[in-house]
Amino acid sequence: MHLPSSDWSYSSLISFCCLFWRVSGSNPSLNSRPNIVLFMADDLGIGDLGCYGNNTMSTPNIDSLAREGVQLTQHLAAASMCSPSRAAFLTGRYPIRSGMSSSFNMNRDLLWLGGSGGLPTNETTFAKLLQQRGYKTGLIGKWHQGLSCASRNDHCYHPLNHGFDYFFGMPFSLLNECQATKTPEMHRALRIKLWISSVALGIVPILLLIPIFAGWFKIPWTVVIITALVAILFFASWYSSYGFIRHWNCILMRNHEIIQQPMKEEKVNSLILKEALSFVEKYKRGPFLLFMSFLHVHTPLVTKEKFVGRSKYGLYGDNVEEMDWMVGKILDVINKEYLRNSTLVYFTSDHGGRLESQEGESKLGGWNGLYKGGKGMGGWEGGIRVPGIFRWPTIIPPGRVIKDPTSLMDIYPTLSYVAGAMLPQDRVIDGKNLMPLLEGRVSHSGHEFLFHYCGIYLHAVRWHQKDCDTVWKVHYVTPKFQPEEGRACYWSGLCPCSGDVNYHDPPLLFDISRDPSEDHLLTPDNEGLYEAVIKRIETAVKEHRQTLMPVPQQFSVFNTIWKPWLQPCCGTFPFCGCDKEDDTLPTGL
Repeated sequence: MHLPSSDWSYSSLISFCCLFWRVSGSNPSLNSRPNIVLFMADDLGIGDLGCYGNNTMSTPNIDSLAREGVQLTQHLAAASMCSPSRAAFLTGRYPIRSGMSSSFNMNRDLLWLGGSGGLPTNETTFAKLLQQRGYKTGLIGKWHQGLSCASRNDHCYHPLNHGFDYFFGMPFSLLNECQATKTPEMHRALRIKLWISSVALGIVPILLLIPIFAGWFKIPWTVVIITALVAILFFASWYSSYGFIRHWNCILMRNHEIIQQPMKEEKVNSLILKEALSFVEKYKRGPFLLFMSFLHVHTPLVTKEKFVGRSKYGLYGDNVEEMDWMVGKILDVINKEYLRNSTLVYFTSDHGGRLESQEGESKLGGWNGLYKGGKGMGGWEGGIRVPGIFRWPTIIPPGRVIKDPTSLMDIYPTLSYVAGAMLPQDRVIDGKNLMPLLEGRVSHSGHEFLFHYCGIYLHAVRWHQKDCDTVWKVHYVTPKFQPEEGRACYWSGLCPCSGDVNYHDPPLLFDISRDPSEDHLLTPDNEGLYEAVIKRIETAVKEHRQTLMPVPQQFSVFNTIWKPWLQPCCGTFPFCGCDKEDDTLPTGL
C-alpha cells in the first residue's frame, strides 16, 4: 500500500440575503456560518479506505469526499483509545488537561454507564461555541463521555450539557455483549432462584452489623467486608453472564429519555441514519452542526443483512462498506436540499484499528496500512494516524493532499474560525486553525510539536522542523508486543501504558517524513544529529509540562467502577427495560 503522497468585512444586500464574509487580504473567503457535518468512525484504520490505498473494500462515498476536497495523510488522534481521543476532539485540548486520561492500565476508557467519570462540565466543546453562534447542534450516534455525576438522572456529562441541542444514540459505546445472540438465555425459574440467592447473601453482612452496633458481641469488620464482597461478586458473576452488560450499558437514548433498554442492535444503525437525515431536513435553513458519530466499525460489527458478504475482507469489510453507504445517504440529502456549497464536511476516525479484535481465526479489526501498531498502543503511528478529509466546495480547492502533521484537536479552532466564534481565553487550546492550510494560503500547519500520550504517560513526541519538511519522532516508551513478531498484544488483549513496557534510554528516534513505518532507527553515533534532535525535543517537553495543571482523573478506580445509584434505568431499578421507539423505517433504510 502506498499513501498519497483576518480582517472582517460585511457585504451589501445580495439577492435579498445578507452574507457576511471573512477575508484574507482582498479576496473573499468564508461564508460566516456554513453548515457543518462531522463524520467520525469508531476504531477505523487509516488503511481501510480506498482513498488511502485499500483495494479490498469499496468506499466510493468517502473516496469522493477526498477527490472533491483535501486529504490529510498525517492526521493524528490525541490518544489511541476512544474516550480520551473524543474528549480531545471535542475540546481541542490534550486529554490530560481535562482529566480524561488515566494512570491505570485497565481504566483507559469509561467502563460503565453507571460510573461517575466523564467530560468535566467546565470544559467548553466546539458544540457549545457554535451553539452560542446560533447553530442548531446535533449528535447522532456514540457519545462515550460519561452520563451522570451524583444521581441517576442528573446527566451532568450528557451531550445536552455540552452544547448539543439534540442527541440520539448510545450514551456509551457498542460492545460485543450488546448482541442478544451472544447473551445466553436464562430460564425464569433459574432467574428467580438467583435473585433470591443474591438477596439472601446481601442480607448477611447487614445482619452481622446488628450485634456490632447493639454491643452484644464484637465481630471483626474484615468479616463484614469480606461477606459483602462475596455477595457483590456472586451477583455480578451470574448477572454479567446473563445480560448484565447488555441491559445496563447497551441502551438507546433520545435527549434525556431512555427509549430502548437494551437496544435492538439489529436496527440501531438504521435508526441512527433515519435520525441524521431527519436532523438535516429539519434544520436545512441552517446553520446547523451535525456530528455523526458512527457505531461502525467497533465490534461486534453489527451489519445489515444486505451488506453481509459484499466485501473481500469478511464481516469487518462489510461493516466498513455499510458505513460508507450511510455517509452517501447523508451526502445525498445535502445535495437534494442544495446545501452542498454551503456545507463543510469532515471525515475521520477516533483512532487506529484494533489489531487484537478477532474471533477464532477471523480478524475483526481494522488495517492500519504500513504503520506500526494499533489501538491502545501509545505513540506508534498505527494507533494514532487516522483519516482526515475535508470538503467545502468553492472554498477548499479540490484534489489536494497535505502531508503536514495535523490533529483531531484542530477541528475545535477550525470550527470556531468558520463560525465566527471566540475561542476561550482562560485555558490552553492545543489545536490549530486548519483553514489557511486547507485553502492553500500557507504551506505548513501550525504544529511544531505534538505530544503522544498513553493514559497520563508521555510515550512519544513529534517535531516538525519549521525550516524544512523533516518530521522527527522520538519514543520514550513502547509496548511489549505479545507475541513479539505479532506486533500487537494478543495475549493480554490491550497493550499497557506502564509497567510491563519497554523504556528507552536513550530514546528511539525516527525520521517519519522518510520512514513512516518506523522501521529504521537513527542511532546516537549519527554525527551529532541524534543528540541535537533529542535535546530540542526534550526542551519542548519541559515547556509543555509547565503548561499542565493538576486536575481530577476521570478514569480513576472510583469513577470507573459501577455504582447502582448512577445506573440509567427505564422502569424500576434493578428491573430495567423498555422499548419506546417506533422502529418503522422509510423505504431504503
